Order: sequence, then C-alpha cells, then structure tokens
Amino acid sequence: MELWFDPLARSGPEAMAADEWLLEHAENPVLRIYRWDGEWGSLGYFGKIEDARGCLSGVNLVRRWTGGGTVDHRSDWTYSLIVPKKFEVARMRGGESYRAIHEILTGVLRVEGGDPELAPAKGKSGGMCFENPVEFDVMDAAGDKLAGAAQRRGKLGLLHQGSVATAGNPRLRGELFAERLAESWWEAEIHVDEGRVAEIAALRYARKEWLERR
Repeated sequence: MELWFDPLARSGPEAMAADEWLLEHAENPVLRIYRWDGEWGSLGYFGKIEDARGCLSGVNLVRRWTGGGTVDHRSDWTYSLIVPKKFEVARMRGGESYRAIHEILTGVLRVEGGDPELAPAKGKSGGMCFENPVEFDVMDAAGDKLAGAAQRRGKLGLLHQGSVATAGNPRLRGELFAERLAESWWEAEIHVDEGRVAEIAALRYARKEWLERR
C-alpha cells in the first residue's frame, strides 16, 4: 500500500477531485492524508444542501461523491483510502469493509490514548456527521463520535473517505494506520496530474448544480 501525504492544501472541489483521479489511476491501494485550503465542510452525495448550510453557516461546502452526513473539516484529520477493484477489501460488502477499516483505526487511536470503540448499533446517517454515530463508527469513552467515513464502490474499486474529529499528529497517525492496514506499505510521492484534477473539479465538484442538487 502507498501512503501519500498530499503536499498541497486543497479547496473542497480540488480535494474531492484528487480522490477521483487516484481512483482512476491507482494500481495499488493508496492511503491519502490531506489538508484543506481554507474553512471547509462537506456533505454526502444524498445530503440536503439546506441542512448542511444550517449546520455550518458561513463555511465553504463541497458535496462528496460518497454518502454520509455533513462533516466540519476545519480542525479534523482527513484521509482517503483508495482501493482498486482487484484487492479483496474493494469486493467486500459495505458494512464489512467499513467495520474492518474502523477496527484498525480504533487501534491506532488507542495508541494515542483514551479508549475508543466501535458504535454497536445502527443510527441515522443524516445531519451533522459527528452528532449522529452510525454502526461501526468510532466513539470515545463518553459515547461521542470520534471518527466516521463514507464509501463509494464502482467498476474501478472502493473510495473510502474518512475523518477523525481530533487532528492529532498527522504524520504519526498516518504511518500507524498504514502499518496496520497493509502487510507492506511505503511512503510514496505521487505525481498527480494537477491539470486533470482541476478539470474534474470544474466539471463536477465546483459546479453549483452539483452542490445544490438536493
């Protein structure tokens, strides 16, 4: 697996487009750790823009290609896991892969301190993501949601977009996560086609019609 610390802080549309580009081109699973350029929140593919704006007034918003609720990215730790179709986890059922990835993430967060655990019961997935834990999300000892994610599967593979409410040490957390996700991993310098990323952003994620589709 390739661990990529994206060196660029990106706008919401560019961040989403970079994940889509990776899904189009990755030959190995990629764990991407990235930062946001400015104050951003994201809403799921099926989310209502009015609800997101009510939750995050005055914050820039981008609609994800994945599902889930509204997430405030102003102080979180954001990652994406891109898995080509030929790898087993991309062929798992949604709940199975969600649980497997979050079990590993829970172990990483325990190394940092505290006693996080997986949410045991299904809940609602709308509204503010970190106010509505769903089954297999990560919760802290007080029962508050600590980490969540959303997924999309297609002919190219799995896109898993995740967020941890606490920023922690981005590099150390990324390395621990990669170490536990894969039998072997290496830190990669991925040369993204920034022209294509900008094109994807312009054609999809930056369009008003995409953002306000619901």
